[in-house]
Amino acid sequence: MPDVSLRSLSKSYPGARGAKHHALHDVEFTVPDGEFAAILGPSGCGKSTTLRIVAGLERTDTGSISIGGRDVTAVPSSERGLAMVFQNYALFPHLSVAENIVFGLKVRHLSKDERNTRLAEAAKQLRLEPYLDRRPGQLSGGQRQRVALGRALVSGAQLILMDEPLSNLDARLRAEMRTEIRELQQRLGLTVLYVTHDQVEAMTMADRVIVMRDGGVDQIASPEELYARPASAPVARFIGSPPMNLVEAARDGLDLVLGDGTRLDATELFAGHAAELPSELLVGIRPEDVLVGRAPADRTLGPALSIPAVPGRQELLGADRLVTYLVGGERVHVRVKASDPLPVVDTLRVPMHQVHLFDRATQHRIEPAPRETLAAIA
Repeated sequence: MPDVSLRSLSKSYPGARGAKHHALHDVEFTVPDGEFAAILGPSGCGKSTTLRIVAGLERTDTGSISIGGRDVTAVPSSERGLAMVFQNYALFPHLSVAENIVFGLKVRHLSKDERNTRLAEAAKQLRLEPYLDRRPGQLSGGQRQRVALGRALVSGAQLILMDEPLSNLDARLRAEMRTEIRELQQRLGLTVLYVTHDQVEAMTMADRVIVMRDGGVDQIASPEELYARPASAPVARFIGSPPMNLVEAARDGLDLVLGDGTRLDATELFAGHAAELPSELLVGIRPEDVLVGRAPADRTLGPALSIPAVPGRQELLGADRLVTYLVGGERVHVRVKASDPLPVVDTLRVPMHQVHLFDRATQHRIEPAPRETLAAIA
């Protein structure tokens, strides 16, 4: 079964004047059989290097890789039982679509009947039957990407590695291809390791997301978990559209003190944490969790943190409107329905259970205490 396990992977490259550039350090994760896992992160975080090591195109300095329970750390790429889809398609311009798809099968000397059978199956799955006699130059970007995907499928590999395969497509086509790839993966039961810098791709396609930063793994979680409980401030800044607002604040007794000296009553917020909080904090607020106005707290939402704010620029996003406020001297984005009248207010409210706290020094999330713990303390 093509589950994938990485253990303590490290990789470095020679740098200037004999120094070393550490591309990866202690990367560990497991992708179970049949799962779609996305490696997400900004440029230079090590995600493509990780994929190339799994593919056997790069050697790791330390650590090990196993596929289907078999250690493949020193096994050549051609013997790892996987297929790869690249960002630039890597199609032969002088060959037809059909010849491109079955090229690898010809190299492996499969019979013509077997090649034709696999070609017909892949062409039907990817809706490429009308284009089999065309050259890549006669196809659109989305069609060329499907040809590259077809070449991976006919290989018979159950493990597919994809390195930013949709980045060359326009926005509408990317959305269509996301749906097609995900449906295909689920229908065929493939194990997919998908590299992307686009959090929308990761959140909409993956069963599990591996967030990388500076050569290491920041968090591994489902899309729902990443959104609801980011493990660090960098993850919070990366996930969400727009991402989470992070406002610097200091703890002073039962108050939060913002950068401009504004004091917020945080008695109920701090009461939700059993452990002693650090003095320097980051307060995280999702744009869509902010309630605009001074209206009393909704009983279904519970108590809310009231924040003085100065309204500023507005951006229309179609069904929604993005409003920028100044809070403690920092910009805070608020997402509201475009059809709702937007009152000119000087107070924002956020339900307490939707306020995230991070340690400003370590950037780590500060988890609220479980209710049982709070009840015992009380």
